[in-house]
Amino acid sequence: MIIHYYRGEIGRMTSWRDRIDRTSNWAMTVVAGLLSVSLSTPNSHHSVVLFAMLMISLFLMIEARRYRFFDVYRARVRQLERYYFSQALNPQAELNPDWAAAIATSLRNPSFLMSFREALFRRIRRNYVWMYLILLLAWGLKISSPKLLPEERSVEFIHSFGELVSNATLGPLPGSVVLAAVGLLHGAVILSALYREPDDGEFAHGEVHV
Repeated sequence: MIIHYYRGEIGRMTSWRDRIDRTSNWAMTVVAGLLSVSLSTPNSHHSVVLFAMLMISLFLMIEARRYRFFDVYRARVRQLERYYFSQALNPQAELNPDWAAAIATSLRNPSFLMSFREALFRRIRRNYVWMYLILLLAWGLKISSPKLLPEERSVEFIHSFGELVSNATLGPLPGSVVLAAVGLLHGAVILSALYREPDDGEFAHGEVHV
């Protein structure tokens, strides 16, 4: 019975892992597609890159939610591997004797093992921080290179911060507001990537985890 249950949990864990990968793939496709549109022609507005930032933020939210589900099934699988299969191969008396009760409790009353914030931070640290930084560099290049702007000029780069602010204007929003919003977003992303919760759960037992 344990073997069949283990196979079932492996199947559910793999299914949710595939959903996580799919969301990351969508995000990378959006980044690549919108960057090619934005940087390939000066007629493309810099708001295309801002839209890409918005889209990957949406994918990040979806992926963090999926990661919480994945973590539940991964924890069950790892408990079976650590306390059942490893004990069968090499018994150790000091291991947690209540592991079966913990799995039974999880089956009777399923609950998430991590907060949405922690899941969000982990996905940013693993994948999304690099996408945000690539978009930030592309956006900075777009608004600082007159030849990449609709009103093309002969100079290669802007010569003052005022020009940068002017180029960052988005409809009725002044450039200073847009620059501040983008700066706050990426500051939050970088801080999230650097912040680490105390290692608990499966991360307290090894490094081979998603």
